[in-house]
Amino acid sequence: MDGDNQTVVSEFILWGLAHSKNIQVLLFVIFLMLYLLIMSGNIVILTLITTDTHLHSPMYFLLANLSFVDMWLSTNTTPKMITDFLREIKIISFAGCMSQVFFSHCIAAGEMVLLVVMAYDRYVAICKPLHYFTIMNLKRCSSLVLTSWTIGFIHGIIYIVVIVHLPFCGPNEIDSFFCDMPLVIKLACMDYHYLNTLMNADCGLVAITCFILLLTSYTYILMTVCKSSKAGASKAMNTCTAHITVVLIFFVPCIFIYVWPLNITWLDKFFAVFYSVFTPLLNPAIYTLRNKEMKNAMKRFIGNFLGPKVNS
Repeated sequence: MDGDNQTVVSEFILWGLAHSKNIQVLLFVIFLMLYLLIMSGNIVILTLITTDTHLHSPMYFLLANLSFVDMWLSTNTTPKMITDFLREIKIISFAGCMSQVFFSHCIAAGEMVLLVVMAYDRYVAICKPLHYFTIMNLKRCSSLVLTSWTIGFIHGIIYIVVIVHLPFCGPNEIDSFFCDMPLVIKLACMDYHYLNTLMNADCGLVAITCFILLLTSYTYILMTVCKSSKAGASKAMNTCTAHITVVLIFFVPCIFIYVWPLNITWLDKFFAVFYSVFTPLLNPAIYTLRNKEMKNAMKRFIGNFLGPKVNS
């Protein structure tokens, strides 16, 4: 395209989830409540793990990091989506759009690696219990968490370096509620198919590698659990079931959005909402409702908070 006729796109228009004003008001209320639940639920988990000495163990240290990541995962897109329900024209700046692309992939890749670390933690706890605290010491846990953030950062940087240099010369409407990487690439004034395939392959490399490592870890864990005593097996199975549920909730939408896209607009929007809203919402519920130690910590926290007031 002739450079003299090429204009630079400074903003993008988001189509959002609905066009009816009444539906948008309803969605505003629903997603505002969900976002408040996401933030409060994950803050409760962070508070309990930080303040309760009974939860100062490698598993809960990693769970606290997962809650922290989930808060960022949702905050990257949900507040903008909520405020846009009240706007007739939903506009996002070029810089804002690029930041959404970066943080979406940075946080998602980081969480994938963190889920692998959590699976490794359960593998060591169940398959090598006598060496658990030696292997999963604070230094190693911190290093593994730092590794997950580093991989996420590198993954996000790769995407933003590629996309920010694409020639955007006119089309600027995105049929979604946030700047999703495949939709942004399609707006570039070039043949985007090869680049889109390359980006999907890169996502697939991270997602499939993590998924295979998770599958391997939990296979070993389940094989070990089947050989153990009933009491130990029941507790281990409950913990692993929660972990496996979280893995499936997180990976299934990611795979269908980036690795194996179905290219069905309403389904892509559903997976995007599920991935950015319901995954961070369900994680605290899954870990707190199925975890006896977390429920006991909640009782102790409430008791300590209300105790002084009752006594006075």
